[in-house]
Amino acid sequence: MGIGPRLDLRQSQSLVMTPQLRQAIKLLQFSNLEVSAFVAEELEHNPLLERDDGGEARIGERPAPDQVVAAGGDDTADVARLAEAINASGSLPSEAAAPLDAEAAEWFDRGGPADGYGDGYGGGYDKTGAGGRGGALDFSEDERGIDSLAAGPQSLREHLGEQLRLSFHDPAERLIGAHLIALLDPAGRLSAPPEAVAAALGVALARVEHVRARMQRFDPTGLFCVSLAECLAVQLAERNRLDPAMAALLEHLDLLARRETRRLMEICGVDSEDLADMIAEIRALDPKPGAGFDDAPATPILPDILMRPAPDGEWLIELNPDTMPRVLVNQGLHARIIARTKRGEEARGFLAEKLQTANWLVKSLHQRAQTILKVAAEIVRQQDGFFRHGIAHLRPLILRDIATAVELHESTVSRVTANKYMATPRGMFELKYFFTTAIAGTTGESHSAEAIRHRIRALVDAEAPGAILSDDALVAALRREGVDIARRTVAKYREALRIPGSVQRRREKAEMV
Repeated sequence: MGIGPRLDLRQSQSLVMTPQLRQAIKLLQFSNLEVSAFVAEELEHNPLLERDDGGEARIGERPAPDQVVAAGGDDTADVARLAEAINASGSLPSEAAAPLDAEAAEWFDRGGPADGYGDGYGGGYDKTGAGGRGGALDFSEDERGIDSLAAGPQSLREHLGEQLRLSFHDPAERLIGAHLIALLDPAGRLSAPPEAVAAALGVALARVEHVRARMQRFDPTGLFCVSLAECLAVQLAERNRLDPAMAALLEHLDLLARRETRRLMEICGVDSEDLADMIAEIRALDPKPGAGFDDAPATPILPDILMRPAPDGEWLIELNPDTMPRVLVNQGLHARIIARTKRGEEARGFLAEKLQTANWLVKSLHQRAQTILKVAAEIVRQQDGFFRHGIAHLRPLILRDIATAVELHESTVSRVTANKYMATPRGMFELKYFFTTAIAGTTGESHSAEAIRHRIRALVDAEAPGAILSDDALVAALRREGVDIARRTVAKYREALRIPGSVQRRREKAEMV
């Protein structure tokens, strides 16, 4: 058999990931906020795209050129201006340029009157007394409210910086204090030990400790500590409640976490009533004094799918119109610009590219909406028992079950259910919530892992102080209900639910009695 080069012709199939296909896949797994941001960016860059507001004109918005024609107006001046801009310019409009359908009054002139500067603030006014483009000199036309001039919320470091400047006059101590402020974590504790601070600044440890001790009394009290015990001790000292018994209790917080009250009474030298008062004082303290300053307001979750019962007993499912961006392609504007454009292939190629991009975006958004609706409807159909009777009837479900039912790939279902929420009569749930693993049953029927965790929580909450259930007892109770589960699985679920062990629960419930 001879060895040599040869030419073969083979036919095969392969998936070519074009940029548009990659973007469509990414668009499918975007959350509603990410899709809105992406659509807003496309609206800025593409003059042939416009937002579909359902035909209702919003206050302060100028209607699109094709909407002006429908209302009986004449848009020939706008189209003529757009075509003239393309014909007269030496190059195509860039993405940084103003939108083609924007008027001069809608442009923002940085450094001009709209930005707080201009002729009205430095001479050059006209003879009428109005400050050029800046409006009247008496600010009678200033529509800004007093709330727009209010200062924003002060951060923790700004708050501490003001106290530092008022409390220390020595530049070296101010430098040490500024370094300590920079080392604070979100809870208000130091992220480095004082020894490392002293070594980094080249000063004595005693001087760092002196500055740190004074700064621990800053508002809020308890900052710049290296441990929880020190943070609580500073706050108790501020209240003049740091006696030897309380100091001993702070040194054994691990025993307090395990509810070993008898050992704590022996260590602190107090009776049960005094120990209960001391524990109540500790609970009234703030273990994270710095957490209340820089906390950003929680962003509310907007559901992507709305679900409600129908009169006939079925479920009605629809996409949330507030989170589903809708855009249209302005075909009329494109045709009129092409008709008035005298430039060659470069201009027509630019408009053709924008038209193709706009059509692709509209098609991708429509396909994304239909896919989400199809997957959500199948989830509701398979989890009908949960929506009607509660979490105990949650079925085991995997991605393959939904993918087979709706004839999609598992990866597509995974992207659809990522970062998507559904508002139901039982609350708002992420679509991923309905996918749980199966636990075998003694009768051959499988159970959802989430339903088992819920049942473990219910059994623990219902136990009496004198009959605390161990993990073995929980296994026996679940097996009597038809769930074949191992002890280590029960222990894993109990730890995931942050339920303490039977010994600690017995101590806690004994104290409550």
